[in-house]
Amino acid sequence: MKATDILMSEHRVIEQVIAALEMAANGLEHGVDVRPGFFGDVADFIKGFADGCHHKKEEGVLFVAMSESGVPVQGGPIGMMLYEHEQGRLYTRRMREAAANLSDDPSAREAVLENAFGYASLLKQHILKEDRILFPMADRFIPPAEQEAVAEGFERLEHDETGAGVHEKYLALAAALTQESARYTV
Repeated sequence: MKATDILMSEHRVIEQVIAALEMAANGLEHGVDVRPGFFGDVADFIKGFADGCHHKKEEGVLFVAMSESGVPVQGGPIGMMLYEHEQGRLYTRRMREAAANLSDDPSAREAVLENAFGYASLLKQHILKEDRILFPMADRFIPPAEQEAVAEGFERLEHDETGAGVHEKYLALAAALTQESARYTV
């Protein structure tokens, strides 16, 4: 499997959690009693899977290979993706902080909604850009012999840094969040 196919497969899981997040945020916005920990669990998924597994592969392996193959980091699509990763981290941090106060602080509700919807909007566009522009560019620029090394780099990163069973843990969390979010339908 090509490295970009691995990343696109992970995008489908992230999109699943984004849909669950939007469903819960819509429910919260319309007065549905959403478990406050739901948003913290989504933030855990984002930090552990979207950022910890997925973005690490992009930033630590794919973007490096693209840069070494002639794609500029600054002023191009890689720089924009890095910026959006940082924006996603900011939305996630703010959502987690607000969610921790959701039961006690009425203003926390608005902060949860703002950051949940902000993250969802950002990541849907981000994923679209990566799937349609950045990953095809990577496939064109990175020589076939290097493509295999990128995929091996993903495996090494997942084994050495992420740890055994962590990927599967987050896949299970994504499924649980998706199932729970169905309760928050407006």
